[in-house]
Amino acid sequence: MKQYILLIILAFLIVGITHAQTKNITGRIVDEKLNTPIEFATIKLLNTKIFAVSNANGEFELMANEGDEVEVTHLSYVPVKLVLKTGVVVKLQPSQIQLNEIIVSANPLADISQSVVIVDQIKRVTQPRSVGDLFKDIKGFGIVKRGAYASEPVFRSFKYEQLNVQYDGGMKILNACPNRMDPITTHVIPEEVEKIEIVKGPFTVRFGQNFGGVINIVTNSRGTSENGFFGSLQSGYESNGGNLVSGVSFSYFANKVDVHVNGSYRDFGNYEDGNGTEVPSSFTTVDYSAKIGIDPTKNQRIQFTWRQSFASDIMHAGLPMDSPYDNSLLGGIDYKLKEISNKIESFSVKVFYSYVDHLMTNEDRPSFKMTDASSPVESWTSGGKMELVLRPSEKTRIYAGVDANLIGREGNRTRVVKVMNGNVLPTPKTFVDKIWQDARLNDFGVFVEGNFKVANNLVLTTGVRSDFITTGIDDPAADFEALYGGNIKDQNEVNISGNASLKYQKNDFQAQFALGRGVRTASMIERYINHFNVGSDAYEYVGNPYLKPEVNNQIELSFMKNFTFVELGASVFYSFLQDYISAVVNPDIPRKFMPSVPPVVAKQFINLDKAMQTGAELTVNVNLTDKLMFTSNLSYTYAQNKDLDEPLPQIPPFMAILGLKYEKSNYFFALNSRLVSKQNRVSTSFMEEESPGFTTIDLRAGYEPVAGLSIGASLLNIFDEAYYEHLNYSYANSNTLSGKIYEPGRNFTVFVKYSF
Repeated sequence: MKQYILLIILAFLIVGITHAQTKNITGRIVDEKLNTPIEFATIKLLNTKIFAVSNANGEFELMANEGDEVEVTHLSYVPVKLVLKTGVVVKLQPSQIQLNEIIVSANPLADISQSVVIVDQIKRVTQPRSVGDLFKDIKGFGIVKRGAYASEPVFRSFKYEQLNVQYDGGMKILNACPNRMDPITTHVIPEEVEKIEIVKGPFTVRFGQNFGGVINIVTNSRGTSENGFFGSLQSGYESNGGNLVSGVSFSYFANKVDVHVNGSYRDFGNYEDGNGTEVPSSFTTVDYSAKIGIDPTKNQRIQFTWRQSFASDIMHAGLPMDSPYDNSLLGGIDYKLKEISNKIESFSVKVFYSYVDHLMTNEDRPSFKMTDASSPVESWTSGGKMELVLRPSEKTRIYAGVDANLIGREGNRTRVVKVMNGNVLPTPKTFVDKIWQDARLNDFGVFVEGNFKVANNLVLTTGVRSDFITTGIDDPAADFEALYGGNIKDQNEVNISGNASLKYQKNDFQAQFALGRGVRTASMIERYINHFNVGSDAYEYVGNPYLKPEVNNQIELSFMKNFTFVELGASVFYSFLQDYISAVVNPDIPRKFMPSVPPVVAKQFINLDKAMQTGAELTVNVNLTDKLMFTSNLSYTYAQNKDLDEPLPQIPPFMAILGLKYEKSNYFFALNSRLVSKQNRVSTSFMEEESPGFTTIDLRAGYEPVAGLSIGASLLNIFDEAYYEHLNYSYANSNTLSGKIYEPGRNFTVFVKYSF
């Protein structure tokens, strides 16, 4: 740690010494065909966070040196890179209409408040793992892991349905497994992920029900303005587990049509942790996806999306059952019409349908000797969005629209009991347990949100949405129905959310202040699960169909300042949580299965009156030279259940992410360290255990020997640390892990990609 502090001090000394060498470089951005000025283009100094924005005359001014390389971007134009010189005139070509992003404003002042875009090219080309692992080094995030196959992000204190996780601006694949062994992050491969967009709270109403934040996983789309045929072949290997990854992609671009096809095969084995213990985590997947885009006119675009994933032989370290298969599909259609008139900027429509077919069995587990259990479960999700963007004036943009998410789940568990009360049955008994009880949840939303430029450097954003919820079950279990009076009626809700924020930006300084109220209806697990183990403990959990929606009232203040070679950023946040949903022991509900085995009572989901979270995040990045950068991100979240006077469960501990990256045109080296503290603030009602702190160090490198060929390699967990993340847990029935899932020990990876 002392060495990193010394690096920071050294960086500030370098800044002071070299500051006089920089100067203001001026230039102009224009349309290549019309030669008209382009306003709100972003001119970014590469390998730094320093940027400028062009004015109404297309002019910009940037603190830099002549000869520095910059990238010029604008929503409506193709990005270009060039060498900077005083008086440069940059000509931009019009770009394709974007459909997959949610943070797409050409004007940085009009972006969603408290939002960030993560593009981690280094990790994607050196670590062929799951999409969930892409979140591990993002400040404020933790990972809930059930094995190498199933992992999903936790942001601050928010997890599961408290986060609105989606693909490509609104498409979803929701888990069929009640234990979340098939979250949305398992149905797409990391090589397909182009970037991750994050809204860090209920600060927009445009992308569906939003309680604790929006995560948009953007997959590959057209990345060039050139026409022709393009493709890539890629393959990777991991030593710890003998993991193999291979993939192929083909793209064809013409003036009005583009096609992108992607295929992947992944074969992962069980890995060993730092103690040399084998962790059951193997799986095999075959994935493919296709996108077809059609541009009928220069201001219209239609895009068809189709993807399927076939997973098999999945071992779950965190569950007493494994999955012989987990198959999914997603189909969607996007349409956008822009530049309709002077007052109507665009009109867009998105529709999608997804399906998951998931099977869990305990065939290779210790419990199989007594009971043969099999749970085929399914989920369906369909929905869409329609949005109209209005520009009443140059200083106003208004978004108005409707969206919908329609969710259905079915599936039972069949148990063939071979041993009862310690005696082998001459004829096994068969029982059928209703898992989802044919549950459905429909959410129809209406929203309006506006951006108002109240001064040259100040933008006000405010919005409101209403969600109309209908939920129910069509095949209730008799005991569940009796628990709630013998007749469970469909529930209807009208939930109101809203947001307001101010963003100030001038030159290299930005400050944001945001208020948000996010309302989340109870999930199907919280409403309808019936005597099923879905927690980290041995309790059976029972849903509550009459739960109130939970409310997050959040406030956040952040700033970012770019000096010549240093970037400083910080944010502080506070959430007052009302009707927070949690599960508590109910002594009046006896255990249903194996009633004499402790615990002999069940847990029931209820609403708590009050809970809270607060915390802070800090970023310090230093450009030590034009090729060498030091990065640091620190995050801490404190969350408290005020009703039970204990911490909220599953909160990521304090974490610091430190890195050094040296990058040239055709190679790079990156050293990354995660310092995670002990988590001793744990929930006793959740039966949560304290977790020790740990430090890991990873080394990554990449080389491009010839154009089109890239070779990436990494040495992960260099010192073979035996550690586990606080959010990871498993069941005793997992044979060897005793309630914890340890992360892989030392691991060497290599990834080769050839593009043509």
